[in-house]
Amino acid sequence: MKRFFIIGAAVASLFSIPAALAHVTLANGQATVGGYYMAVVRVPHGCQGSDTTRLRVRIPEGVLAVKPQPKAGWAIDIVQGKYDQPQTLHGAKLDQGVREISWSGALPDAYYDEFVFRAFLASSLKPGSTLYFPVVQECAQGVDRWINTSGGEDAKDAAPRIKLIAPASGGAGHHH
Repeated sequence: MKRFFIIGAAVASLFSIPAALAHVTLANGQATVGGYYMAVVRVPHGCQGSDTTRLRVRIPEGVLAVKPQPKAGWAIDIVQGKYDQPQTLHGAKLDQGVREISWSGALPDAYYDEFVFRAFLASSLKPGSTLYFPVVQECAQGVDRWINTSGGEDAKDAAPRIKLIAPASGGAGHHH
């Protein structure tokens, strides 16, 4: 009898998941300035029960050499554009690059999935600051805009974000 109660309590707790867990988020919440970052965008559900058909991620200033990982069944579109400030990557000056990635496909509301891209975080970014990756989730019916960069992580429409950290002192930069 006792075992049944424990299972019942576990099932009940599944239905009281805090709202923050329902957000589109980045799996790794911190990254080192002047190094590569593997961004894993987690999509826990569709828009109010409707299946996700497109995920658009805006790439912030200072995020360079962006490469999305292909995903079976999904088409990738990359939008290139000018940077606000020229950036340097491995000694080369860059004045443009990827500003937005979008994946188009079908993710049923009942399923969870992850969308991955790799990028280099420019040395000009400030350790201790927060970098936001606003996401627009388009669904068969409706759109969820995860674009709020002024509220906390618990804001209803909070943008996925990472905390920037300083590189470990004394070590040479990692090259991938």
